[in-house]
Amino acid sequence: MCQITLEIPDASLKALHLTPDTAGREFALLSALKLFEMGRLSSGAAAKLAGMSKPEFLELLPKLGIAAVNVTAEYLEGEARLG
Repeated sequence: MCQITLEIPDASLKALHLTPDTAGREFALLSALKLFEMGRLSSGAAAKLAGMSKPEFLELLPKLGIAAVNVTAEYLEGEARLG
């Protein structure tokens, strides 16, 4: 496993009301959510990055307004041609 070190100003952690430990977990979760939303990670890979199970990750998505399935215009056009 790879470890990444971030330098975060103390003032930023204080403003966010986070400890270094909780900041690391929150940043990993937020990164996983955004990478999944952008289509760069699958839900399983994003869940691993976030440190949770896939069902936990999928359950969290609608609570944050993130679609569990990314339906593209190309997909809809293809479906329309089939239907």
